[in-house]
Amino acid sequence: MIAIIKYNGGNVSSVQNALNRLNISSVITDDPELILKADKVIFPGVGEASSTMKLLKERGLDILIPTLKQPVLGICLGMQLMCKGNEEGNTEGMGIFDINVKRFPPLELVPHMGWNTVSEQDSSLFSGIKPENDVYFVHSYYCELSEYTTSVCDYILPFSASLQKENFYAVQFHPEKSGSVGSKIVSNFINLS
Repeated sequence: MIAIIKYNGGNVSSVQNALNRLNISSVITDDPELILKADKVIFPGVGEASSTMKLLKERGLDILIPTLKQPVLGICLGMQLMCKGNEEGNTEGMGIFDINVKRFPPLELVPHMGWNTVSEQDSSLFSGIKPENDVYFVHSYYCELSEYTTSVCDYILPFSASLQKENFYAVQFHPEKSGSVGSKIVSNFINLS
């Protein structure tokens, strides 16, 4: 069973639809017991960091998520909230990844929106994905490059397109909006042992 964490994130239903297209059953929930029992957990996100973190804290999910032992996939804002801190709303994150989330400098159009490539793919999430395959991004904030970086995208500056630490995986792009490439990435996550 796949648990999709419910917290009023804007793309929760589209993540479930992406799983449905792969014939994978899932439940959208904020119930700690269901989340703990799930085989895999997806932590999606579209929204603003400080208000989203407030909702997570109200449900105790900010404490629960870092303790999970099964594979966890953070998407976009989900990835950013798994980091230590976020310049958006001066938000303290969950600290799974000991890095900061920063706002893009206004040297080009922000948000970074649309299709882009990711390089230096060093994660089982990218199994079968060619470096020239694009994925879909929508974000104004980015995760720094770090020891946890498993792929890199370049927009204004190089940033972490994906992260991994133990059972925690995260992507800045939206696999649920990235067509067949995104479906393959979701499938790779589901097939992790």
